[in-house]
Amino acid sequence: MTLDEILLEAEEKMSKTEQIVLREFAGVRTGKASPALVENIMVEAYGGQMRIRELAGITTPEPRVLVIQPWDASLVHAIEKALQKANLGLTPSIQGKTVRLYFPELSQERRLEFVRIVRKMAEDARVAIRHVRRDALEELRKHKHDSGITEDEEKQAEKELQKLTDDFIARIDQHLAHKEKEIMTV
Repeated sequence: MTLDEILLEAEEKMSKTEQIVLREFAGVRTGKASPALVENIMVEAYGGQMRIRELAGITTPEPRVLVIQPWDASLVHAIEKALQKANLGLTPSIQGKTVRLYFPELSQERRLEFVRIVRKMAEDARVAIRHVRRDALEELRKHKHDSGITEDEEKQAEKELQKLTDDFIARIDQHLAHKEKEIMTV
C-alpha cells in the first residue's frame, strides 16, 4: 500500500463518518416536521422488519404535520404501533388510510436538550475521525518499515493526514453549528 493509498483510504473513511453524522442530525427534531425523523423506523410487516420509507410515502403538507400514507392500507395499524414504540414523543393519529403526526411547539428546555444530543453526536463523530487518523498513522509507520520510505516522506504524509483530520473536524463543527441554529430557531 502506497502513502497516497493510505491517505485516500483515511479520507474516504472520514467522509463516511461525516455522512453518518449528517443522517443522525436529520433524525433530530427541530420543531418542524421532517420525513427523516421517521423514515428509518422499523415496522413489523409481511412477516419481517421493514423501514417506513419502504412501506409508505412520507409527506409534510404543513410545517408541523407529517403524513405517512402506506401503499398497502392494511399496514396503517402496524405503522402506528411502530411509531408509538419509537418514543418520538409524538402520538400518531389514524385518519382513514393515513397516519398523521402533529408536532407541537418545542419549549426552550426541550430545544436545549436536543442541542445537547446533537453535540454528543458531533463529539462521537470527531472521535471516530481521530480513530481513522490513528489507524492511518499506524499503517504509515508499518509501511515505512516494509518499503523503505524516507523520514521526510513519512513526515509529509503525517502532515497531510493531520490536515485532513482538521478539515473533517471543522466540517463536523460547521454542521453542528448549523443544526444548533436550526434547533434554537423558534
